[in-house]
Amino acid sequence: MEAGKNIALKVPLHRWEETVAFYRDKVGLPVASELKNSTGFEFGGLTLWIDRVAHQSQVDVWIELFDDDPDAALSRLGSPNRDELEPLTEVTGHWTSDPAGTVILLRKERMG
Repeated sequence: MEAGKNIALKVPLHRWEETVAFYRDKVGLPVASELKNSTGFEFGGLTLWIDRVAHQSQVDVWIELFDDDPDAALSRLGSPNRDELEPLTEVTGHWTSDPAGTVILLRKERMG
C-alpha cells in the first residue's frame, strides 16, 4: 500500500468560492484542473482538490491510497466498506475510512 496522488477538501457551498480563491490567490497554488464542482491545484507531487458539496455543513478531508488488490487491502485494514459515499467510475477500488472517520479512496493505480 502507498500514498495516492490526490487529497480532497469537501467544502460546503457557502465556503467553496472563497476557499478556491484562498488557495489560488493567497497561497498561489497553480490550478491543475477546473470542473463544474471541483478545482484541482498542484500541491507538490499531489493534486489538492477543492470540491463543492451541497450537503456538507463542515469541511472534510479525503485522502487516497493505492494498492494492487483493493479488496484484499480493505480486508487487511479491517475498515468499513463505504462505497455509498460517491460513485466510483473508471476506478477499481473502494471508499473506506480510518478509525477517526477520515474518508479514504483505496484503489488500484491506473497505469499509463
